[in-house]
Amino acid sequence: MAKELDLEFLEYIVKALVDNPKDVKCERKVDEMGVLLSLKVNPEDMGQIIGREGSTAKAIRNLVRIVGLKNHARVNLKIEEPEGGRAPRAERKEVSPADDIDNISL
Repeated sequence: MAKELDLEFLEYIVKALVDNPKDVKCERKVDEMGVLLSLKVNPEDMGQIIGREGSTAKAIRNLVRIVGLKNHARVNLKIEEPEGGRAPRAERKEVSPADDIDNISL
């Protein structure tokens, strides 16, 4: 029970941040590298979990690591990307500023 405090802490934080707390799923795996926490949320809540420039995700990772340190464990957080979330880089259309200038009508 005491070993899963990191999982409970992660669930508590994430459920407080998202709009769909029932869709939050957390898993805990232990291996030779330490503890890996996997987080899955509703696709609509991904922006709230990641935050601007990843600031929220970074803060959550730091907090989970601190809980792990108190329990003498190395804890990492993996945020699972939902299916149909983001197109691979090759498929995304990159728009350069020059393209925007060419499309301006005067």
